[in-house]
Amino acid sequence: MMHFVLLKALEQLGFASLLVQEVAAYLRPVLMGLALVCVLLQLWVLKQALPIKLLLRDIRGQLLLVALLLACSFFISQTFWPSAEYWLMYSYVALALCGLLLVVQPVPVKHPAIH
Repeated sequence: MMHFVLLKALEQLGFASLLVQEVAAYLRPVLMGLALVCVLLQLWVLKQALPIKLLLRDIRGQLLLVALLLACSFFISQTFWPSAEYWLMYSYVALALCGLLLVVQPVPVKHPAIH
C-alpha cells in the first residue's frame, strides 16, 4: 500500500524525489518490523489451532515461515549488507506477496485431535 499509494501521492504532490526516497527508506523497515510482529502473532495463533507436524505441512504455516525468513533476512541484510538494494526490495515485495497469499487462505479451525 505504501509503495503504490503513499510514495506515488508524494511524487504527484511535487515533493522532491530525494525526499520521497528518504520517506521510503524510513518507512520500509518500520513496515517490515510490523509485518514481522504480525507473522509471529499469526504463527502463535496457528500453533494453537494445529499441531507442529500439521503446521509445517499446512500452506498457511509454510507461507508464514517464508514470511518470517524474508522479514529476518531483510533486517540482517540491512544491517550487514546495506548496499544490497535489490535484495532489500526483493524481500519487501516477496513479503507483500506472501501476505496476499495468506489473506486468501481459509481461517484455521481447531484440529479434532486437540481438545
